[in-house]
Amino acid sequence: MGLAERRSVERFKNDDYPGWKSRIDEAAGFEVPVEVAWQELAVADYADRYAEYFPQVYFQPLVDALSAVAADDLGKEALREGVSKVVIRNTGEFFSPSGISFTDGVLTFDHMSDTNTHHGEERTKVLQDVLESAL
Repeated sequence: MGLAERRSVERFKNDDYPGWKSRIDEAAGFEVPVEVAWQELAVADYADRYAEYFPQVYFQPLVDALSAVAADDLGKEALREGVSKVVIRNTGEFFSPSGISFTDGVLTFDHMSDTNTHHGEERTKVLQDVLESAL
């Protein structure tokens, strides 16, 4: 990761992410522990697009899925009792929702940050389905 990527990740992490974290917590109905592998999300040659891509790929689908699951008290309670942590990462293996899993209370969202950025609704649906089937 070059200097441009490091700067862009730091800017997103410090300026944009706190707002997204608040939206995640609000959508879920509780303070969700979120672990973001920032260095993995930063891909070469896209530093100027992180502010666009990170929300499209990861954060908006997560907020939308959590909102859908937590649409009622039963869903909010299931999330609070069942989700111990959310991990957001980019191992470079997944460019589709096949990198989404939920095991032992940990929702792992593994997706390339620069690929299929416009497929947010698909990621939202899979996140929601994965959570609802396991909670």
